[in-house]
Amino acid sequence: MNMNSKSYVKVVQNGLQAVEAVGELRASGYLTEQIFVLAHNQDQTERIAETANADEIGIKEEGIFDAIANLFRSRGDELRAKIVSLGFTEMEAAFYEKELDHGKVLVIARQLP
Repeated sequence: MNMNSKSYVKVVQNGLQAVEAVGELRASGYLTEQIFVLAHNQDQTERIAETANADEIGIKEEGIFDAIANLFRSRGDELRAKIVSLGFTEMEAAFYEKELDHGKVLVIARQLP
C-alpha cells in the first residue's frame, strides 16, 4: 500500500479482492471516477472494472500522446506508463508492474485536483 500526494494503491491477489477494495474506497467517500483497477491482462482489467463499477486508466488520465504511444509499447511499458500517469514515480511503477506480472491486481484511488 502506498500513498502519495495524488494517489493511493492497494495490491490485491485477485479480482474478488479488488471488488472488495473498490467497495471499501467507495464507502470511505471516493467516487467512481477516482477509483481505478489495473491487471496485467487487459480483459481482466475490463471485467474487474465493470464488476466493481470502477474506472480503467485511459486517455483522460494518460493524455492523448501517451495513449497513442501505448499502442506501440510492450504491455509492461504500457502498464508502467499508466501507473506513472496517476502520479507514481518510475521506480514505484516498476515495482507495481512486477506485482502485476505475478498475477496481482492494483486498486488505485486518485484524489481529484
